[in-house]
Amino acid sequence: MSPESRFRPLSLISLGLVIIFLSGGHELNPSPKLARDARPRPDSSAQSREILLLNNLTGPQHLGIPVTDLEKSRQFYERLGFRQVMSADLPQGNESVKVAMMDFKGFIIELYQLTGEDLAEIRSRKDGHIDHIALDVRDIGEAFRELKAAGLRVLEKEPVYLPFWEKGIRYFNVLGPGGERVEFSERLR
Repeated sequence: MSPESRFRPLSLISLGLVIIFLSGGHELNPSPKLARDARPRPDSSAQSREILLLNNLTGPQHLGIPVTDLEKSRQFYERLGFRQVMSADLPQGNESVKVAMMDFKGFIIELYQLTGEDLAEIRSRKDGHIDHIALDVRDIGEAFRELKAAGLRVLEKEPVYLPFWEKGIRYFNVLGPGGERVEFSERLR
């Protein structure tokens, strides 16, 4: 066997590991303790970056939205294709907090109407309790025309382009009855 053929099966990665080993730079088989100790550690001023509930958390459950008129909000989301899957009245003093869980293909929105001073505080908010909910659509132009024709309060003059993802998105917002913005978005492909 020629000297050249003896080294032919050696890959570049293997050759690199041999060079590192021969140079004394690294161990080829570090002990488990050394491998564990090589993990990045949070500095003392930062909170630990450990992922909590790694084997317990299963995914999104719902998005909660405080509203000022539960019935109007429920009807609004039903017109968008959501269906009520649960409702409850939770006693609070002489009144009740009203709750409706609305589902659209597994995406759950919890609408809840608070009472007394809490309700007054929600009413005083300009944009509701959250900035917006984003809902995915296949055809943004069709969605824009349909919602505008249905009398919903559309906030943009036309769908807006943003350079998100690979080819961008187009979106527009409508204002819900509690002052919340609902975004409709099409990811361009």
